[in-house]
Amino acid sequence: MTRILVLAKTPVPGRVKTRLCPPWTLEQAAMVAGAALHDTLTTVSASMGTGVLAVDGDHPAPMGWERVAQRGDELPARLAHAFADAGAGPAVLVGMDTPQLTRRHLADAVGRLGEADAVLGPAEDGGWWSLGLRDPAHAAVLRRIPTSLSDTGARTLQALRDLGLRVSLLPVLRDVDTVTDARAVAALCPAGSEFRQAVTALDAGVPA
Repeated sequence: MTRILVLAKTPVPGRVKTRLCPPWTLEQAAMVAGAALHDTLTTVSASMGTGVLAVDGDHPAPMGWERVAQRGDELPARLAHAFADAGAGPAVLVGMDTPQLTRRHLADAVGRLGEADAVLGPAEDGGWWSLGLRDPAHAAVLRRIPTSLSDTGARTLQALRDLGLRVSLLPVLRDVDTVTDARAVAALCPAGSEFRQAVTALDAGVPA
């Protein structure tokens, strides 16, 4: 069975989504990050039932989920450790920056991983929003790929192919880095989304 890994940071002011400040405050940015994480965990739970939360900090995992602490000083190492610490077998990793994630996205990723060695979801900014691996040991290649660059996704795709893996590409999604991103992504979320409600409230000037 394919597991879903959610890589996340505990939404503490000053430690998450600082690129949203200004115009939002550190506390407001943390609130938005918490809403994005909530929506992501809710979608995974509705789709797969349970998952693995690889978390930096003390944020609790949903009931029935496995929780592992992130390891490593930099993001590439943390990504590789997340796959390793989640155990053997195929896994699909997502972050907390795409609260517009749907059950269909997850089902698509899991389904493609049944036929390919890896799946990769490119992000609009040149990074990636999801990576699935049939063999989690292949995540070791992430250690040598710099993150947060305009070609991080392309480098990741090439590194996977250099391993001889068959890679299936998922749809491109926009992740949340800036307030402009947050507003665009919120518009893609359903009305009941906590992320959409949080962004709408901030834009309307409603106190958090």
